[in-house]
Amino acid sequence: MRRWRLGGACGGCRCSSGYRMSLPSRRPSALNLTMTGAPARLLAWLAVMATLLTACTPAVDSTVLDAGQPIATSSSVPPRGDAAVPSTSATQAPSPAPPPAPAPAPPPPPAPPAVPQAFAVNLYQEGDFVPQYTFDWCVAASIQMAHNLVDDTGGGSWASSAQQSELWEMARARSSNSFNGANPRGWAQVLTEVGMGAYTVVSIANYEDTLQTAARAIAETGRPVGLVMWSGRHAWVMSGFESMGDPSQFPEFQVTGIRVLDPLYPYGSGQWGPSPEPNSLLTPEQLATQFVVREPRRWSADLPTGYLLVLPVAAA
Repeated sequence: MRRWRLGGACGGCRCSSGYRMSLPSRRPSALNLTMTGAPARLLAWLAVMATLLTACTPAVDSTVLDAGQPIATSSSVPPRGDAAVPSTSATQAPSPAPPPAPAPAPPPPPAPPAVPQAFAVNLYQEGDFVPQYTFDWCVAASIQMAHNLVDDTGGGSWASSAQQSELWEMARARSSNSFNGANPRGWAQVLTEVGMGAYTVVSIANYEDTLQTAARAIAETGRPVGLVMWSGRHAWVMSGFESMGDPSQFPEFQVTGIRVLDPLYPYGSGQWGPSPEPNSLLTPEQLATQFVVREPRRWSADLPTGYLLVLPVAAA
């Protein structure tokens, strides 16, 4: 343990270990020296603090000062939780223009019109032809051939003379003003009654229209057409045709060939010409030498003058 001893009036002291501690002198000269340097340091410190305060003070625009009004400074921070509102005076960038709408695709070009192609129908098979057994029975023989052309039941051909005579009597009984013969009206009615489908008599003034009408009826029904030949004095059967264009696809088409069966074959006529062989294909010009406009007759006075057809009627 150290012991301190007062050194007396000298102001010094000595510890028991022999060391001496000097106390500051209280002499007036020393005190005056110390007080002389204190004000200078204080002034320097105040100057530094003033500089720092000046730097921390926000600048205020003198143009916005208003007496009695609070001064807003640029260092103001919006309250927490309030979204910052963008200045409305700021110039906004223009929105980009929407892209132009794509031009509509051009419509596809129209399909080219169909080109008529060769077309043919032939109902004839070997054994379908039947000759007329008398010079009067052409209508009856034509009824027998029409049956043979469309019958596919295997029931046998209609070809006997006895049956032909019976059919002639049926047709004559159904023909008005027939002068003891069978006319086209009786022909059409018997075809309908014996199960050949509905038939009717039509008269057409134009030759090309007549051929188109006959060909279209065969194509639609699959049944033959009766041709009233020699100006109304004879009967043939049209069993097929050839054309440029399918009648079911073209309203207008050209008939280039006509297949015929003449029950008078092989005799023909001295006035009208020879009979073509069965299933012959005649040109329109060849057919026109015997297929002509009918003469007016009492039984057909209600029909317009033209080319006569015994025409199959398509089912409704």
